[in-house]
Amino acid sequence: MPAEAGSDAKSAEAADARRCGLIAIVGRPNVGKSTLLNALVGQKISITSRKAQTTRHRITGIRTLADGQGGTQFVFVDTPGFQTRHGTALNKSLNKTVVGAIDGVDLVLFVVEAGNFTLGDAKVLSLLKAGSLALLVANKLDTVHRRTEIAPWLRDMQERYPFAEFVPMSAKNPRDVARLLQICARYLPEQPWWYSEDELTDRSEKFLASEVVREKLFRLTGDELPYTSTVVIDKFDEEKSRAHGRMVRIAATIVVERDGHKAMVIGEKGERLKRIGTEARQELEKLMDCKVFLELWVKVRSGWADDEARVRSFGYE
Repeated sequence: MPAEAGSDAKSAEAADARRCGLIAIVGRPNVGKSTLLNALVGQKISITSRKAQTTRHRITGIRTLADGQGGTQFVFVDTPGFQTRHGTALNKSLNKTVVGAIDGVDLVLFVVEAGNFTLGDAKVLSLLKAGSLALLVANKLDTVHRRTEIAPWLRDMQERYPFAEFVPMSAKNPRDVARLLQICARYLPEQPWWYSEDELTDRSEKFLASEVVREKLFRLTGDELPYTSTVVIDKFDEEKSRAHGRMVRIAATIVVERDGHKAMVIGEKGERLKRIGTEARQELEKLMDCKVFLELWVKVRSGWADDEARVRSFGYE
């Protein structure tokens, strides 16, 4: 056999050995789903904060691990934390996103805090259909002081659902993340990859811009600002620049529900809004590898989170 024909045959075999599949990451608010997604992808694509419901969209993160035998492409879907406390139009939209993400995936990562199981966790677990292939990801293992308590807790969890495997871990530990990737790979079907090797997400830079601004908003206002605040991108223009190569001009509006919230976001002499803009711009420049000019405005839209039409107009499904 000619050398070229032999190499072609090997390439075909490697392609045949490729694995690819859709993995949903689900759980109640604040169990570390977005932190886990970012760790699994190897780069930040989903925003994080201590505030519940920081994630509001179905965000796809892609990780491709190639090897001599073909390799695996993991297509992760981060979902909003399933909300049981409030019945606003916004929360109904977010919960609909969670339920939709579970359907049609190859594997579900059910994320809980290690050693803990709440009514909120039980509500999310009830969304899994009988026969759904799921791994129990016991996250935040580093916060458990008595590891001896984990074994009986895991036995109790096995009685709640027939999980394929238990994965006690910390999303902040690179070795734990690598082990989870190895475990997930075993459950994905052999099929061609859906994305190129260097793709990390299916979301646009415009979407990422709104998310980064919202993250800084929540982080710098803490629990003072209701989670119903949101960010709308009014302008996203890309320009060529001799000095920077690539330059993006972004204008964004922070939408709040009350005048008091607006004053809170702006801060004394505009200092808080300025800091939100500075931190968001700096992170966007790293993410997009370009020069960013960012303008921020704050507007009051009373009751928007309970208005279905307005919720949709702000980009929620």
